[in-house]
Amino acid sequence: MNHPFEPIYDANSNVLILGTFPSVKSREHHFYYGHPQNRFWKVMSTLTHTKLPQSIEAKKAMLLSHGIAIWDVIQSCDIVGSSDSSITNVIPMDFSRILAQSQVKRIFANGATAAKLYQKYCEQSTGIPIIKLPSTSPANAAFSLEKLLNEWSMITV
Repeated sequence: MNHPFEPIYDANSNVLILGTFPSVKSREHHFYYGHPQNRFWKVMSTLTHTKLPQSIEAKKAMLLSHGIAIWDVIQSCDIVGSSDSSITNVIPMDFSRILAQSQVKRIFANGATAAKLYQKYCEQSTGIPIIKLPSTSPANAAFSLEKLLNEWSMITV
């Protein structure tokens, strides 16, 4: 399956947050972190002191106005549903365009799988180490919103 979305970034982006690959719900909603129980947008809006965005355009605007870019580690793979553990036949993203056209100097992983795959397939070519953050996925119920906010607060430094 090929990645269905373009990266969200502009020339002023200085932080890149990478997921693994869009979930079934995200693919249905045609945008990143589309599952209603995923806490990504709540975390981002809280950390940026922005009203929780509802539309795709409002989500893009919130990220870009705070220098935040988002994309995923995987360009294509075989995946069963939304299960990161089922991912095989990985073809990684090429980050050269986003890194050349932005100010990104720090890269964060939304979850352990994104971090592991970036380290395996991408870190050598980008030269930028990834910082692993706990996943905002509903599957990561062990992390309360408060714990996520505490861990994720480093992106706004």
